Amino acid sequence: MIVRCATSNPGKLREFQLAGEKFGAGQFTVCALEGLKSIPPPEENGATFEENAIEKARYYGAKTRGWLFADDSGLEVRALGGAPGVRSARYAGPEATDASNNELLLEKLRGAVDRSAQFVCVIALVRDGRLERTFRGAVQGRIIEAPRGANGFGYDPLFYYEPFGCTFGEADVAAKMKVSHRANALRQMFEYLTSVVL
Repeated sequence: MIVRCATSNPGKLREFQLAGEKFGAGQFTVCALEGLKSIPPPEENGATFEENAIEKARYYGAKTRGWLFADDSGLEVRALGGAPGVRSARYAGPEATDASNNELLLEKLRGAVDRSAQFVCVIALVRDGRLERTFRGAVQGRIIEAPRGANGFGYDPLFYYEPFGCTFGEADVAAKMKVSHRANALRQMFEYLTSVVL
């Protein structure tokens, strides 16, 4: 069964597809929504990951039939009061890149003793544009002082995960998909889909 997703981020799409294979018992194929790049994106002005994920899922879900999910995810740093939070992708401005976001984060944390942080992901699942359920995952780590590793995307090279002894940017994608915030939320979603569809 095809489950569509609303992302144009190739890193996220790869993780979504891996999750479909891993958690979907071989019954689900994750595909990006057709023509996604030609659809003007919705405004992401929610105050929480849940609000943004639901807004995106309903918006894109209204443009297709069947199951579709959208996620909102980001990094919360304790010393910064939970920032960058819902602004993680745009932390350094509307045209921010992963590199510029990482640079700004390190600048804000200069001299900070507590560098604990968590990645959070909320997935909203819709069917024919109507909200079915949301799923939330999180993973704990800390922010190191310089990026390490070329794997992953976003803040992965700065996010040190103690059980691995390395950053998410250094970790193998398959290993990361066993523990990440996105994997946790996706596992819940595919378990739900399995229970209601199969």
